[in-house]
Amino acid sequence: MSDDGSLLLLASGPVGATALYWMLYRYYRNTDKSHAFEHETRVEAQPITGTDHKVDTVTGTWETRIRGDNVHDYRARVERDTG
Repeated sequence: MSDDGSLLLLASGPVGATALYWMLYRYYRNTDKSHAFEHETRVEAQPITGTDHKVDTVTGTWETRIRGDNVHDYRARVERDTG
């Protein structure tokens, strides 16, 4: 016959793993504290305003980059908030 202590120790592994998973899930998901935007927020639709101006047209797939992009010059595209 199996000893009750060893059976309890053997069963504590899956039970502990399940408890840890549930605790981490509840901690990071916060399902009971989250904001249900779709149900708790009312958004008033308004007509679209503004204009669009066509600047340039690139046809074909020879150009792999957009002219004038600033992907590698990140300090020029990010400005510090002084206010």
